[in-house]
Amino acid sequence: MKNINLLFAACVTAATFQACSGNKTVSTTDSTTVKTDSTTTVKADSSVAALPDTAFASKAAVGGMAEVALGKMAAAKGASQEVKDFGGMMVMDHGKANEELKAIAQKEKLTLPAGLDAEHQAKSDSLSKLSGKDFDKAYVAAMVEGHKKTLALMQTEASGGKDANLKAFAAKNAPVVQHHLDEITKIQAGLK
Repeated sequence: MKNINLLFAACVTAATFQACSGNKTVSTTDSTTVKTDSTTTVKADSSVAALPDTAFASKAAVGGMAEVALGKMAAAKGASQEVKDFGGMMVMDHGKANEELKAIAQKEKLTLPAGLDAEHQAKSDSLSKLSGKDFDKAYVAAMVEGHKKTLALMQTEASGGKDANLKAFAAKNAPVVQHHLDEITKIQAGLK
């Protein structure tokens, strides 16, 4: 049963990453998907629908790893002290959340992704090429967008998740993500 859930979660995760709207056919094989003999069609939209707990865990893990990696980059490359400090907060807060999620995954016998997905890797690559105020603006914009998505993901799992441990993790971390969103929105307003 867990294999079926993991397969379904992998398909939903792959479809979510690949689909902006409408029907998309999923039949890829990267580190976040499982190859099947048939294709799966999933209707995706811009709102965050309730995901299976395994899909939530995978998305949260990738997002958390990205926040830490980009936070380290911001702490090193940021032009403003606010961006540097925010990057440091990302490393600390998301690093702690990542460790909590790993412990839950180990307890629940879930396999989390080991690295960034294509979307987050592309964002990291893009930001790594920037410096100064250009870096700050692009990093801040990425953090606003990312934290809005992560907050919706956490709130959805906290209210509709089935696994008690993952649901509690999401409920505990949603206010932290909201705080991050509030802080980065203030920083963004100051950059204009």
